[in-house]
Amino acid sequence: MNSVLIVDDDDQLRMSFAKLLREEGYAVRTAPTGEAGVEEVRKAVPELLIMDVRLPKMNGLEAFAEIRKIDSTLPVIIMTAFGTTGTAIEATKLGAFDYILKPFDIPAMLELIGKALEAGRLMRSRVEMNVGPDSAVPDALIGRTDVMQEIYKSIGRVAPTDATVLIRGESGTGKELVARAIYQHSKRADKSFLVINCVAIPETLLESELFGYEKGAFTGAANRRVGRIEQANGGTIFLDEIGDMPLSIQAKILRLIQERSIERLGGAGSIPVDVRIIAATNRNLEKAIEEERFRNDLYYRLKVVTVTLPRLRDRRADIPLLCEYFVSLFSKEMGIENPGITNEAKELVETYPWPGNVRELANAIKKALIFSSGYPIRPADMSQAISGSAEKPGGDVVPIEKAAREWVRGILSTEDRKDLFQDLMDRFGSIVISEALNLNEGNRSRAAKVLGLSRPTLQSKIEKFNLMFETSVKNVD
Repeated sequence: MNSVLIVDDDDQLRMSFAKLLREEGYAVRTAPTGEAGVEEVRKAVPELLIMDVRLPKMNGLEAFAEIRKIDSTLPVIIMTAFGTTGTAIEATKLGAFDYILKPFDIPAMLELIGKALEAGRLMRSRVEMNVGPDSAVPDALIGRTDVMQEIYKSIGRVAPTDATVLIRGESGTGKELVARAIYQHSKRADKSFLVINCVAIPETLLESELFGYEKGAFTGAANRRVGRIEQANGGTIFLDEIGDMPLSIQAKILRLIQERSIERLGGAGSIPVDVRIIAATNRNLEKAIEEERFRNDLYYRLKVVTVTLPRLRDRRADIPLLCEYFVSLFSKEMGIENPGITNEAKELVETYPWPGNVRELANAIKKALIFSSGYPIRPADMSQAISGSAEKPGGDVVPIEKAAREWVRGILSTEDRKDLFQDLMDRFGSIVISEALNLNEGNRSRAAKVLGLSRPTLQSKIEKFNLMFETSVKNVD
């Protein structure tokens, strides 16, 4: 349960906001003044601080400065009235995660809280390297092969420097873990670490998300907005999937690396920024340069140091260690005794190509642990987890995909409607969201996180599919 501290002198807002967050599944503490907020942080550092700017005696900025001395990596969301936007921007420059204007939109605030908590988790959760196979730490780079030993050495060499790093490798090889390990062993480890997924953010929003904008820069820009790069001043920016970044934004990233400055959208002057850039991609950048989809000059600026992660099938000797590690990790997460995995199951795992690399292996082990029912994981459990199959009452194994295809084929052969495609998609969507809600006991924030959706998007789909009445969970918030 994530812990949140709310500091606001408005009693009604503070109490109602705390009630809302508790209903969302957060552990909430409150404080009415800046001094009280500082004391609450001293007692126990929360995972997120939400603080008003205008407070009696010690104002929000003064309290923020004191709290930064206690824990410089604590994510802070600043709340401000329309008349104090400049003060909130100043707080953001000093290290606040973000700010939001009062009166705020509840879904927007909940989405921002989720992002801030995730940013805090990435900064605080240590990435361990070369740990034992029975370790249950949630974030670890596992492997004892020569190629993994070279990865550890590369991290150790580059982390203390300010060099730009390009991490290359297929999806699922652990590029984000390597980026975080570099950050956590760097001179900037007490500053912010912000992850920007260049694919997840729509192209039309990516530029303003990165660089911010001035009031009136475009329709809807009612106030100045500080971008993520400016927010991370002094810290580290991780540009994930940079190979998919639009050319127009690539030019601005090049300027950031070369001149250590940016311009907000609609701005006239340069803003100096001191950030370290770590980038990652699963793309063939050399081919993208040939096809004029990636800038040659940016490529050479990024690859000051290159760390290339191996495919799992290229380090098969590490697979038994990874199997034991994931069994230990997921057993702990599920609150069960570690049942282990048989040598025969490990041998089966070693023969599989693992196109999804370590991420695919982790998912398969987690499913196999469920199928094993508390016994050591056997080859049959792994086969079921890898193939995505289910057993009929008679004992036959039927692939889930085959069963789904037969169901769809039956509907297509018996129904003829213009909206049939959308109806089928809605049926699948309804099942997926309903199961996510059931799995998380009706908590919509957790269900949204599992599905990779924003909470407002999940809410709209719940209403669309009328799941408020169909879902079987009791705690529907």
